[in-house]
Amino acid sequence: MRQKLAAGNWKMNGTQDQLGMLAQVPPSQPGCEVLICPPAQLLIPAVQQALGRLSIGAQDCHAQAPGAHTGDLSASMIADTGARYVILGHSERRQAHGETDALIQAKAAAAIDAGLCPIICIGESHAQRINGQALDVIQDQLRLSLPDHLTQAPSVIAYEPIWAIGTGLIPSLDQITKAHSAIRAHLRQRFGAPGNDVRLLYGGSVKPDNAAQIFACPEVDGALVGGASLSAEDFGPIITALAAA
Repeated sequence: MRQKLAAGNWKMNGTQDQLGMLAQVPPSQPGCEVLICPPAQLLIPAVQQALGRLSIGAQDCHAQAPGAHTGDLSASMIADTGARYVILGHSERRQAHGETDALIQAKAAAAIDAGLCPIICIGESHAQRINGQALDVIQDQLRLSLPDHLTQAPSVIAYEPIWAIGTGLIPSLDQITKAHSAIRAHLRQRFGAPGNDVRLLYGGSVKPDNAAQIFACPEVDGALVGGASLSAEDFGPIITALAAA
């Protein structure tokens, strides 16, 4: 069975004095891993404070090896901090930084080669959902964003409808199921049996009061949680719901 994953994306939030909340978050347990992805300046102290209770990941990496790329971090540099994961292709990066599927594919390849587990984000806009294009958009992003050696190492796909991120809106359970089923079908067709090992997360306005219903959907192995992961009071019940699913 695939290990469940509750991943918290702190985005551009967090200072060192806020890392104390890590001790309040329910720890990883057999069958259910807990991951925190803080901003880059907190990676090393977060790894130190997690003390094996939690996994730590970054929010982005550069596609190239270390070199003349001012302000960027390579995948190998992130791995050197002790972090084990990296979020790639989040819609906020795609939109605000103009990241393309090809660039995300290159970043994912670099992450795998550096020993990191990439969390590759995909998802449609509200207009694409209304126009009935959601599944086509998802398929195109999968085809163009995933490196060919994706399944040679642990990898994660996060389905995050752009219109549900931080809005309080959420797809119906049927829409979540159809999206995750389409992702799994793509992985199986492209990678064969190893495609069954890639964990699939749902992201977008996951809260304590809707988590259990989301985690009951087929092919949902966990969640990529934004704002709710900044508070142990909010993130804890989500983790508990996932562990019980």
